Amino acid sequence: MPVIDETRDRMENALAAVRREFATVRTGKAVPAILDSVRVSAYGGQMPLHQVATVSAPDPSLLVVQPFDPSLLSEVEKAILTANLGLNPSNDGSIIRVPVPPLSEERRRQYVRVLHRMAEEGRISVRHARQAGNDEVKNRLKAHETGEDEAHRLMAEIQKLTEEFGGRIDTALAEKEKEVMAI
Repeated sequence: MPVIDETRDRMENALAAVRREFATVRTGKAVPAILDSVRVSAYGGQMPLHQVATVSAPDPSLLVVQPFDPSLLSEVEKAILTANLGLNPSNDGSIIRVPVPPLSEERRRQYVRVLHRMAEEGRISVRHARQAGNDEVKNRLKAHETGEDEAHRLMAEIQKLTEEFGGRIDTALAEKEKEVMAI
């Protein structure tokens, strides 16, 4: 059924968006994704860091950022410093080293609250997808394109999808929360 497929696609997109957002939340170890939100002033505009530099994690407590264009070194360093991530980059003339300090208990709890807010936004997106699917089914019912029994079956299937994707968001949240709280 196209309605079910469209609804599933919307819910898949919501889940993927939540996972992308979760990747930007800092854990106790260095992961290049924590710099995904950094925007660098380069070439007359604001560009994402990954478009102007490579980011690698040679060990669990260090990120190494190497700009493609050496003239952007100071701009990249400034962007990381002002990104409000609690990181202090150091520039050695060719690369930028970003030590990732261990998180305090209070900071971990703050990140968990942020994760819960992101998960709730994902659940809201899933519910919006459910609403759009149900509206489509109701419109088809009004236009006599589908029968009442079929409409109820489709709406029940959409509800099952909603519960499934809500559970998948909760599972992703639990995994990330465990990762953030691990010492």
